[in-house]
Amino acid sequence: MPREFESLDAFKAAAGEELGTSDWITVTQEQINLFADATGDQQWIHVDPDKAASGPFGTTIAHGYLTLSLLPVFAEQIYSVGGLAMGVNYGANKVRFPNPVPVDSRLRATATLKETADIAIGTQAVITFVVEREGADKPVLIAEVVYVMAAAPQEA
Repeated sequence: MPREFESLDAFKAAAGEELGTSDWITVTQEQINLFADATGDQQWIHVDPDKAASGPFGTTIAHGYLTLSLLPVFAEQIYSVGGLAMGVNYGANKVRFPNPVPVDSRLRATATLKETADIAIGTQAVITFVVEREGADKPVLIAEVVYVMAAAPQEA
């Protein structure tokens, strides 16, 4: 169940806090193949199970950017902000992939609201996500991402 913030102001007040942890999700070969098709990254280590079996990881691995692209799935499970007119990705300050994601790995993320700042069109929020792989000793992704959010106008 996501942590629910009734408003953007309530969300901003949580700056510095851990927002929560997502459920586990499994990364399948079908997802990896679809991501490869969408991006044109058909490297054998991702899409050729036979060749990858004799490669450095003993199986196919997910693209790092596939793991990064799962952040919206994790975020939806971790928190929600009510009363928004919009929320968009602005970019990332830091992204690292310290550990591979072998096919059929189970992943989950923990999110921390690092900081917020008022900007001309709303609020800029910096959230640090740490994605872990079940049974691994170090994360598969550490990302500091930036979102821009704007509250819906209040009715008079």
